[in-house]
Amino acid sequence: MINRETIDQLAQQIGNLFGHNALPQDFQRNLRAVIQAGLGKMDVVTRSEFDAQTAVLERTRAKIDQLEIQLTELAKQLDSNELH
Repeated sequence: MINRETIDQLAQQIGNLFGHNALPQDFQRNLRAVIQAGLGKMDVVTRSEFDAQTAVLERTRAKIDQLEIQLTELAKQLDSNELH
């Protein structure tokens, strides 16, 4: 899912919002746990998983476009054969 470094950076940014450059260790641990639990409930995916699925969808779209062109050409051929 999301790596520890990302969660640490997010916790640091939240601490900065409250004007604390160095939050107490126990607060940092609790904040990280809350962030991780919240993200876990959101059912998010990693960037690499997202990119992989995007590539699959792009290939699928290209194949569908190709098949639509072939279907149109076949329909035209059938129409011209029926006229003769």
